[in-house]
Amino acid sequence: MTSAEALAAAALDSIRSWAPLSPAQAALREEYVAFVEQGRSDVIFRGGAEHLTGSCFVLTPDLLHVLLCFHRKGQFWVQVGGHVEPGDPSLAAGAFREAREESGIETLEPFEPDGAPVDLHRHALSSRFGTCLVHWDVGYVAFADLEALPVVSDESEAVAWFRVDRLPPDTPEDFPVRLRTVLEEMTHRRRASV
Repeated sequence: MTSAEALAAAALDSIRSWAPLSPAQAALREEYVAFVEQGRSDVIFRGGAEHLTGSCFVLTPDLLHVLLCFHRKGQFWVQVGGHVEPGDPSLAAGAFREAREESGIETLEPFEPDGAPVDLHRHALSSRFGTCLVHWDVGYVAFADLEALPVVSDESEAVAWFRVDRLPPDTPEDFPVRLRTVLEEMTHRRRASV
């Protein structure tokens, strides 16, 4: 089994094992499972037009603030994340690596380092993204203190903390709903683990 096949198999296990709180996320999870089963090694690295990506919702532990980057190509505020690299041991690890690189915050604490995702989001991309046509994004959560100062990376024009109930105007149209769903998922998981 190649490293791409192993990463795809691990991603599939992670996605399959998640029982989302949201019915919409549960339905999308089934589409992800079918996509990964059909594509296997072609779905992980950015070779194909459609592939998995890993993103990270960086939140304060009290769930009141979210760290967003103003994406250079997309020209919108969104969570950090990106493509899986050959050295990443898992999709989650790739998401957390990208989060550290794009935020400049080394002290991020993954909620579940190799656990279940908190968000699935498939989206078509504009021509500014080159050969990537569709990202099948898998979102995870990491925590950082509000005092952690973000640093702008090559992929963003700005990185900043926002209250979850006061997002900037230049977010994708569906982002507030996604974030609300993530916060509900986090609240549910925290209660279930007590």
